[in-house]
Amino acid sequence: MRRAWQFIQTVLGIIFRHPITGATIIPILPDGRIVLVQRRDNGKWALPGGIVNWGQDIATTVQRELAEETGLELLEIRRLVGVYSAPNRDPRIHSICVLVEASVQGTMQIQDVLEIMAVQAFHPSEIPKGDLSHDHDQQLQDYLDGKTAIA
Repeated sequence: MRRAWQFIQTVLGIIFRHPITGATIIPILPDGRIVLVQRRDNGKWALPGGIVNWGQDIATTVQRELAEETGLELLEIRRLVGVYSAPNRDPRIHSICVLVEASVQGTMQIQDVLEIMAVQAFHPSEIPKGDLSHDHDQQLQDYLDGKTAIA
């Protein structure tokens, strides 16, 4: 019985005391505009993305989250922009985010209406910087500066 309890404690510790892995996307339309989503939970603009599901890899998560949040089709993951792991980067949980730049196409249409209020494409100079959700201001700035970041 004691061994079973130790096992349960270990599993709970793994689940609740370790960061969650997610992916965030900088979706680039053929005309060079960057697609952002407006989150329903805080009303702020953000890069699309989400948690990696059990049994999925980052590339599959990018494709799934992009479709769910924007309705767009992933053409190609261009490059790894950064990995963001600061414990306070997401106000809800400690998460590690893998940020990628991606070529996308299609018609913007929200699929996940419980999470997303709006989807819109912005010219890089028109992005509403300064009050993006989570740490997306830093992520976008690193991207625009051409950096590959570990933060």
